[in-house]
Amino acid sequence: MAAELHVALVAADREVWSGEATLVVARTTSGDIGVMPGHQPLLGVLESGPVTIRTPEGGTVVAAVHGGFISFADNKLSLLAEIAELSDEIDVQRAEQELARAKAEDDAEAQRAADVRLRAATAGR
Repeated sequence: MAAELHVALVAADREVWSGEATLVVARTTSGDIGVMPGHQPLLGVLESGPVTIRTPEGGTVVAAVHGGFISFADNKLSLLAEIAELSDEIDVQRAEQELARAKAEDDAEAQRAADVRLRAATAGR
C-alpha cells in the first residue's frame, strides 16, 4: 500500500491546491469521510465544510469548500468544488462581519457559508 495519495482540490474557476497527502478529511452528504492511501474507490457529494489535507511533511492544508463532488480511485483524490478557498486566503474579520450580517438578516444559507469560512480560516492558522 502506498504511503501517499495525490490530491487535486479544484474550484469552478481555478485549481486551489494540488499535491501529495497522507490523509484528507471532507464532509459529504453521508457524513465526514477520511481518505488515506489505498482507500476503496468512492464517489460522493460534498457538503459545505472545511476540508483538511495532511501532507507527508507533517503540514496541514485547510480549505473552506462549498458544494461539489469527491472522487477517489487509483490513489488519486479529486475534490471538485463549486467554491473553495484556502484558509490563508480568508479574511477572518470580513468573514466575522459576514456571519454577523447573515445572523441579523436571519439568512441560514449565508450563515452556514460564513461559518464554514471562519472554521477553515481559524483551523488553518
